[in-house]
Amino acid sequence: MDAGPVGAARDRLQQAIAQLTDAAGPAAGADEVIDALRVCEEARRALDRAVVEATADLQRRGVFAERGYRSPTGALSDLLGWERFEARRRVIAAENVCEQIGLDGTAALPARLPATATVFASGEAGLRHVEVIARLLDSGPARRLDPKTWAGAEVQLAANAAISTPSELHTWGTQLLELLDQDGPEPDDTPPAQLNELRLSRFRTRPGGKLAGRYDDAALFDAIAAAVDAGASPRDADDQRSAAERQAEALAEVCAQVLSRGRLSEAGGRRPQLTVTVRLEDLERRAANASLEFGGQLTPQTLRQLACDAAVIPVVLDGTGVPLDVGRISRTVPDGLRRAVTVRDRGCAFPGCDRPPSWCDIHHVREWQHGGPTALHNLVMLCSVHHRLIHHSHWEVRMVDGLPEFLPPSWIDRSRTPRRRPPPVLTPLG
Repeated sequence: MDAGPVGAARDRLQQAIAQLTDAAGPAAGADEVIDALRVCEEARRALDRAVVEATADLQRRGVFAERGYRSPTGALSDLLGWERFEARRRVIAAENVCEQIGLDGTAALPARLPATATVFASGEAGLRHVEVIARLLDSGPARRLDPKTWAGAEVQLAANAAISTPSELHTWGTQLLELLDQDGPEPDDTPPAQLNELRLSRFRTRPGGKLAGRYDDAALFDAIAAAVDAGASPRDADDQRSAAERQAEALAEVCAQVLSRGRLSEAGGRRPQLTVTVRLEDLERRAANASLEFGGQLTPQTLRQLACDAAVIPVVLDGTGVPLDVGRISRTVPDGLRRAVTVRDRGCAFPGCDRPPSWCDIHHVREWQHGGPTALHNLVMLCSVHHRLIHHSHWEVRMVDGLPEFLPPSWIDRSRTPRRRPPPVLTPLG
């Protein structure tokens, strides 16, 4: 960091932290250590206030937007290495307890939550208190209050923030708003909207995953039930599977048949298929280990069964069998090449992003119009957010040893130290 007011302040802060650490060292009494904890919390809240004020100032100046970020949350996350929920918490505080700029771009407007701003500035309330109050006052019951009652509720919530934990404040505030909104929402004679939802989640610590669904639309549910029922009957008198097991396997079989026949719309630029990833050394050992794009690691038995299925596309790491280089023939990434990029990047390659391959685009590292080939060594998988960031900010992507790495702009990291996602953990079976 360059010498200047901020650098000098940092040096003094580091000295104060060192003095506080020494004061609470092994020679200190228990009461002194307890006092040190209280001072640490006061200092943390003071630093949080400084971060929130700086965030609000940068928002008012439009700095984040000028540097390619649509959201200050994403900018803070990349700049400071925060999880997005941590960055969002600071942004919420900046939007609610700091002055804002009016629509004319010049007039200063008071904080949206003035009473909360007061207790936050005094250190009586922390970031989580501010977040809780902001969310409560943006809830349905709060939005139905008249402005005067809404402002009174904010004053009460701010007063209670000083004597409550964030969880206690949320419980008390919810009860307060329900009491103030005694009439509740206006009666609605229209029938409730139908809810149709299906959640797929992969197990984090083992292969496979689970599905949970709900269909209020009888026609949609009947279509699924009919397809499952057609394949869920016992195969013979010796079929000992439970009804739930038969239905689960019948659903998977229906999906496999649809994938095989290719009647689905394209997902992320390719026709849906099962992609089995096999390392070259495992292939030479008669396919002892492999993994699926969504389901995770396969057992050797399942892998050998899938290897016999013409609807399954094998991808051999560092091997052949897929078109890894099509030169300058086409800008569009063909199906086989996209699969090779998917195997390597496993979704959005931007550090910290967890978007799956089906949500991603393929980006030419060296742009196609500038002579960049449509080849594996020049392609990287990016979600729409980070694809836009690469094109509209000073982030750069490059290939090193066949893998993508990203260089942050100097305002985020002055050394521009490259960042990349950690490599996958591949543990051979048996």
